[in-house]
Amino acid sequence: MMTLKNKIKEVPGLQFVADSMELMSSAGRRRMLEQPFMTDPVAIAREQQAVQSVRALLSDSGSQQALNVLRHQLMQLHDLGGTLQSLRSHILLSEVELFEIKNLAYLVGHARNALAQLALAGIFPLPDLAGVFNLLDPDRTGVTNFYIYDSYDPRLQPLRQQMKQADDLAMGDLLEQQNEIQRQVITRLCDQLHPSVDAIAAAMEQMAYIDFTMARAVLATQWELCRPEPAAGAALLEGLFNPRLREHNLALGLRYQPVDITLVSGVTLVTGANMAGKTVLLKSIGVAQLMYQLGFPVPAARAAMAPVDDVVFCIGDEQNEMNGLSSFASEITRISDVVRRSAQERLLILIDEPARTTNPIEGKALVQAIASLMHAKPSVTMLTTHYSQLGVSCRRLRVRGFVETLVDVPLSAQNINRFIDYSLVADDSDDVPHEALRIAEMLDCDPALISHARHFLSAR
Repeated sequence: MMTLKNKIKEVPGLQFVADSMELMSSAGRRRMLEQPFMTDPVAIAREQQAVQSVRALLSDSGSQQALNVLRHQLMQLHDLGGTLQSLRSHILLSEVELFEIKNLAYLVGHARNALAQLALAGIFPLPDLAGVFNLLDPDRTGVTNFYIYDSYDPRLQPLRQQMKQADDLAMGDLLEQQNEIQRQVITRLCDQLHPSVDAIAAAMEQMAYIDFTMARAVLATQWELCRPEPAAGAALLEGLFNPRLREHNLALGLRYQPVDITLVSGVTLVTGANMAGKTVLLKSIGVAQLMYQLGFPVPAARAAMAPVDDVVFCIGDEQNEMNGLSSFASEITRISDVVRRSAQERLLILIDEPARTTNPIEGKALVQAIASLMHAKPSVTMLTTHYSQLGVSCRRLRVRGFVETLVDVPLSAQNINRFIDYSLVADDSDDVPHEALRIAEMLDCDPALISHARHFLSAR
């Protein structure tokens, strides 16, 4: 099963999303990493609704007290996987492990009350662990501390009184008697707890899920994410942004421009000048699709989306020195796998500048082959390239690119994004922008280099 943890390893930008989550427990973080990549629209809608229900309460002043109670319980949540496994296997628990179970039952009781006040009990049903708590709190203290109470066994109270008055010579024997009685008490408690192990485990998992869902709701509010509508046809992303890049730009006081794009089956060829944001566009689309199918709101002002079977990236230098593959070999192997998979699956395929590391004649032929093969598939393929005159039938978009009229200060690598329009326009031509030398010249590159480049360009 594909999970968020799997996807973090292969998707640029998803790690930033995970790292930005304000989770309150280790159990919540584990639950986040185990979140499945969903392909069922009903399951996705259910997750989106859960996040939206919590998100709506974050700005409701009347809900803050109950939310704070819920947060407080989640901050004290521990992952009891090992303890519950021991209980299932009839391994005798320690007093510390019994305390952990009692503490969980205490947290669940308060969380149930808070969820009821927030009208969230139907979305996050928690098992009633009052019986578990009472079993571990025979004196009805109402606190989470655990102790082998005298009331667990009639022999304990007189024995402990005797121990208070015993000399060192007698203490060893008395301690041995107490330890044996306590072992018997713990054995009985474990036997009595065993029928409730599934309910305890379900409560812990649900608490972890609540933590994860609350963190998604907080992130959605902080980043102004949107809840996608189901797409009847083509998927739509209006005001799409890359979370990591936008946060980076805002921190530096730099401009960030969202973009609008429609995703359709077949191949969409994206062209544009260097530094025009083509790679960022692919990463942004991929992260948005993954967030949607992992149950997150998405980084856009408005979205209409449909699930795919997988999101596949072929972006960046794929060289793997450990297995001896060059950049090109690794890239073409991955693309070949995608082509095979697309015969059985509907994929979102994001390919950045394929075959750019091999000779341009064969590279162009490979790009033509990819575009030609994938255009007839039901998958959505986004492919960026600098190759012109491909002669294949597909949808074409161009990043509007460098706007020279906006240049009002000396151009530099640090401020060039101020002068690029990252919006996408339909482009039916079979050519690509030729702006490299003009931008190089404006960046005050060596005049001799520019002159020689223009000479060789004119000689073609």
